[in-house]
Amino acid sequence: MADVAGAGLRIGVVGGSVAGCAMAIAGTRAGAEVTVYERSDGALEDRGFGIVVPPPLHAELVAAGYLDAAMETAPVPSRVWLTRERGRRTTRELARQESAVTPCHWGLLWRTLRANTGGVTYHRGHPVTEVQRHAPGGAVIRTADSEELYDIVVGADGPRSVTRAALAPSVRPVPAGYVVWRGTLPLDALAGHPQELELVRTAWITLGFRGGHGVFYLIPGAAEGSRLLAYAIYGPPPPPSWTAAREEYVRRVAEEHFPAGWAGIVGRGAHTSLACHDVADFHVPRVAEPPFLLAGDAASITRPHTASGATKALQDALCLERALRASSSAAEALCRYADERSDEGARLVALGRRLGRAMVERTPDWAAMGPREVAEWSRATLDGAGSYLYGSVQRE
Repeated sequence: MADVAGAGLRIGVVGGSVAGCAMAIAGTRAGAEVTVYERSDGALEDRGFGIVVPPPLHAELVAAGYLDAAMETAPVPSRVWLTRERGRRTTRELARQESAVTPCHWGLLWRTLRANTGGVTYHRGHPVTEVQRHAPGGAVIRTADSEELYDIVVGADGPRSVTRAALAPSVRPVPAGYVVWRGTLPLDALAGHPQELELVRTAWITLGFRGGHGVFYLIPGAAEGSRLLAYAIYGPPPPPSWTAAREEYVRRVAEEHFPAGWAGIVGRGAHTSLACHDVADFHVPRVAEPPFLLAGDAASITRPHTASGATKALQDALCLERALRASSSAAEALCRYADERSDEGARLVALGRRLGRAMVERTPDWAAMGPREVAEWSRATLDGAGSYLYGSVQRE
């Protein structure tokens, strides 16, 4: 491996979450010596929200050794579109699409990646205060009590990345003007809702309403073989007059807009996790410039409608490994990485904005739609873009 860029390089990774662990695996697989700096000293695996990845990507990551085949997932082959009957509180099914996804538990995904970072030095509770170019080459990572020189510094430190501040200081998140509520519920929240339970066991659900939509799917729970119901509900933020906890407003949204069954599920109160986030996006025009490289949410954030957060971070890692193996220098590898991943970040941000306009800002009259209208609306919204979330629509 003497003529391969990764062999003998020192790579410092800022951030030890999903993106950071995946990039660490990529570096070690290409022959580099990797050190990870994670600012939190808590248990990252406790972050309990659901994520989904494309099945082919999951299979590729297992085959490459990033993930274990034994890691639990909750794959489903199709997507079902629902809404509330006009003037009633009953459920109306609009369409079914072939749209396979592999839902995961965020904490379980992180724990699996972390376990596969063999040979990596992983510093927990070490927030990075600054990264800085170093003449004649490389960059310095500084913490409160250390200063180390690396050939490549990978910024995998999320939306408030200190690495991005060095590479692209003018890039700032752009607010979308609406929020997303993320939650998980124990499966017994569906005990009194047999139809909803049967549906979510075999599909992931999109529930449209005026001014927003909800997404529901099962993910693995903490106990082996168990399941949680994960959801993301998009809509306007609570009004200024709202005095209860911001997260509690999701119950009002569900009561006002969901069919009775789904409103009852969200309103049960036995959440294992619940949070409200402002939706925003950004992308860095060029995500690598020697000696810096950005990955995951440090490089770009797309509106969550694309379900690309963890997916993009994992694809970033696979790209870095390929680039290091195919290049004869660190600079060449980072150029290859930037050529591939910069355009992808821009594409996903544009797609997320189109989906946001169509699914939140300018929602259609869902109650008037059927399979043909949903398919036509989906194709118009995608406007030629690829998305694993719309499998059968793209194949028509």
